[in-house]
Amino acid sequence: MFTETQNSLLAIILLAYFLFLIVFAYLVNRRVKTYEDYSVAGRTVGTFPMTLTLVGTAIGGSILLGYMTNGYELGMGQIWLGLVAVVPSVIIVTVLATPIRRLGARYGMVTLGDFSALVYGKQARVPTAISMLFAYCAITGMQFVAIATVLTLTTGLDMTLGITLSWIMLTIKTVLGGLKSVVFQDALHGTIQTVGIFVLFVVVIIASGGWETIETNAAKMDQLSDLDFMNIPPSQLAVLFLTIGGYQFVRQDLWQRIWASRTMAVLRTSFWIAIVLQTLLGTVVVVLGVMAKFGLGIVSADPAHIYYEIIGEVFPFSLVVVMLIALLATVISTADSFFLAGSSSIVNDIIRPRLSAPTSTSLLRWSKISVLITSVIAYVMALYIPELIVLWIVGTAMLVSGLLAPVIIGLFWKDVSRTAGVWAMWAGLVAAVGWQLLGQPLGWHPVFVGLPLSIVVLVGGSLLLRDRTRETESWYRHSKTITDEIAEEAIADE
Repeated sequence: MFTETQNSLLAIILLAYFLFLIVFAYLVNRRVKTYEDYSVAGRTVGTFPMTLTLVGTAIGGSILLGYMTNGYELGMGQIWLGLVAVVPSVIIVTVLATPIRRLGARYGMVTLGDFSALVYGKQARVPTAISMLFAYCAITGMQFVAIATVLTLTTGLDMTLGITLSWIMLTIKTVLGGLKSVVFQDALHGTIQTVGIFVLFVVVIIASGGWETIETNAAKMDQLSDLDFMNIPPSQLAVLFLTIGGYQFVRQDLWQRIWASRTMAVLRTSFWIAIVLQTLLGTVVVVLGVMAKFGLGIVSADPAHIYYEIIGEVFPFSLVVVMLIALLATVISTADSFFLAGSSSIVNDIIRPRLSAPTSTSLLRWSKISVLITSVIAYVMALYIPELIVLWIVGTAMLVSGLLAPVIIGLFWKDVSRTAGVWAMWAGLVAAVGWQLLGQPLGWHPVFVGLPLSIVVLVGGSLLLRDRTRETESWYRHSKTITDEIAEEAIADE
């Protein structure tokens, strides 16, 4: 794709960029003194960095590449990959964010395991942590694959070696900085990512000759249906709603940002802006894949490389470098966030309850060790399932199957059973994992097995058992007794 000289120059630039990020993480690390600084950025993040870290974690580099590939291969129907998250996101910001933040501030929550333990008891921590690890190690592994693809195309590295190098570099960076470093790097990366994608969209639609030309070319190829946004099988749409859509409600990285925001007003403003931006970005990325096929007329031997072929088609080499940096920005802004989401479950929900006298210093040390553990699992998953979107959807299916019903029902239903809640977590998770390992018999996606089973066990068990989580009111109603002022005071006292 590039000349030998260009490949060498790209390798130097990419290495320099990574070294810059590692040095930045090291400098921020000198200001990280406590476990909460590392895990939830001291709960002091403002509007601008919060907005861009929300966008950065929602549209990562691997998602950018996967969406664009799907748009090129399957057409406009793939915009549902991003649209399925809109309704859940609106529900979160309008209904769930306030009680999540208030309960988190009142009870000092750092992970979703803290919430599940509050509702169902300490036995709920382990299945919560395992569900998180399945999802976040898979999603982190996606980022290794995305960076490896960049390295392979620009330097000619073997894919496995590329995954290994990206694993090492991202692990070092994340261990050093924690969430405080991640959030402020996301402010930079989110800006580069957003501007870069929209600029690319404008350039490609101009180079394509406008949408009418794209429609004409699609008609000539007898593929006009690829321009229909409803051109997606109902079964695939259902999978997307239950995995990517359901995943939004139990995204630990999202809950951690709800707790990390400086105030509730900051969170609401940031969240609404992020919803608009991430929806536009997700849609634009799919449309770019469609325009590459019907506008630019690119015939790709490997659609997974369509992003690189697009930028090589419409930009000179100097701007290709900028767009590769934009891609890396989207990858990195997602990878380190998901690193921390997975590792915080290990330290907070598995290690911390087993320490006799945990201190902030010891938890900070264990947090960094947990990042290393998470990185190894993610590395293995990246080698096992290198297909980006498949890896993402499988990971989210495990999380949704194990946690969606217990978390949401547990928040709103005061009569939910503690025992049934833990059983439901294990049942949904084990069923989904087992179904995947069996090769998805009958063609059913694991989420169609794990999630219904989890709901049945939770509701049925709660009706039969009497060990209620709350005697007088649900946790949602209880959160209303915790005013924003009390929540802010609780944060200030930590």
